[in-house]
Amino acid sequence: MTISMYAASAPVFVQGLKGLAIVLDKAEAYAKARKIDESVLLQARIFPDMFPFVRQCQLVTDNAKGAVARLAGETPPSYEDTETSIEALKARVAKTIAFVESFKPDQIDGSEER
Repeated sequence: MTISMYAASAPVFVQGLKGLAIVLDKAEAYAKARKIDESVLLQARIFPDMFPFVRQCQLVTDNAKGAVARLAGETPPSYEDTETSIEALKARVAKTIAFVESFKPDQIDGSEER
């Protein structure tokens, strides 16, 4: 049994991005419930040498849109990394999901030969 490049990429990225959207919803609810400035959460690091949470979210979306676009032989869109709120990050994730979902299997399948 073989798996297509589309099946191994686009749906996997969408699933991960939807998971990230849920994490962002929970972070937003946590900040509101505890009356924490959400910028504190966005700049949080689990370990000192890690990127802050906001940068990690930006990288996740960059990787998803970049991989799918390149597999389809297209140039990925460029997003400015200016998000300063959870709502802005949620919008970035939603925009990336829509971009990834815009590709059809025939645009990506066969890319393993390129």
